[in-house]
Amino acid sequence: MGIAERRERQKAELRADILTAAKQILIESGFEGLTMRRIAEAIEYSPATIYLHFESREAIALQLVKDGFDELMHFLAPTLAIADPLERLRAVGDGYVRFGIERPQTYRLIFMTDRKLSAVIEEFFVNDDDPGARAFEALLTTVTELIDKGIFRRLDPEIAANCCWSALHGIVSLHLTCEAMLTDVWATTAAMHDALVVGLRA
Repeated sequence: MGIAERRERQKAELRADILTAAKQILIESGFEGLTMRRIAEAIEYSPATIYLHFESREAIALQLVKDGFDELMHFLAPTLAIADPLERLRAVGDGYVRFGIERPQTYRLIFMTDRKLSAVIEEFFVNDDDPGARAFEALLTTVTELIDKGIFRRLDPEIAANCCWSALHGIVSLHLTCEAMLTDVWATTAAMHDALVVGLRA
């Protein structure tokens, strides 16, 4: 390995260390607790070094959120090829719950952090640059198809999709914060799906 390649590898490793430390700080202390100095202390570098990789704490937080939604899309992408919209809706829900179970820290970061981080995300993401919108589109498109085909009753597709999302988020949140109270997450997810379909049917 040449000197240039070694430097690039070291640069990538340091960037990954910065993001890992920042993610932990965000989860533990929220956006207000995220500072360049605190990140630097966690990885034992100077704050100036952090600025060589990221221009601000906002840039770090946004990168973490983008990476988090990319992880979520990894779980949702296989469901998009399912032709039957009812079957696809169940698969999207299962994929979302599985993401929360298998990537709990990432889920907490993008869906359970404080309002200040959410405000930063909303300010910087614009239109198609919003990875959260792309994830939500997987659910919204499916619900819209069910409404258009007359399987679900006529109502605002976004409201219907938000109902589904809220139910799924509730299940994952309970699993992450009160696991002992949710004895069977998959049975609960299946029952919730059935209840949503019955409630939304035409």
